[in-house]
Amino acid sequence: MKKIVYIDMDDVLCDFIGNFNKAKQSNPEIEYPQSKKGFWINLPPLKNAVESVEKLKSKYDVYVLTAPSVFNPVCYSEKREWVEKYLGFEMCHKLIISPNKALNKGHYLIDDYTEGKGQDNFEGELINFGSEKFKNWNLVCDYLGV
Repeated sequence: MKKIVYIDMDDVLCDFIGNFNKAKQSNPEIEYPQSKKGFWINLPPLKNAVESVEKLKSKYDVYVLTAPSVFNPVCYSEKREWVEKYLGFEMCHKLIISPNKALNKGHYLIDDYTEGKGQDNFEGELINFGSEKFKNWNLVCDYLGV
């Protein structure tokens, strides 16, 4: 049985903050650009993210585990569309949208935050994406042996 790896979306698989800043710069009057239709589906993947998911799938049971923007219902459907667009339809069966990541049982959680959405209570190992030890996908894949 393969070990389970959960991967966060925003600023782990896709560039949330870059897109947010770009949207704020072009429309500073919009307080929450992520509430606009098209924001989530148009997030570009981070460098090596898509390829790294494919590598991880060869050794692990991989899921996308992302927290929703609960004030923005469109984020749920657009995150689903993003997964299909970049990771393929089969990964849509492995998409979990939950405001509490600690509810999921598994071995690894790759996330850019260490708390706030249950990351600090996740039962497995938290791999803090973007930290010095795991600042990019190459370092994460090396650590996980793929």
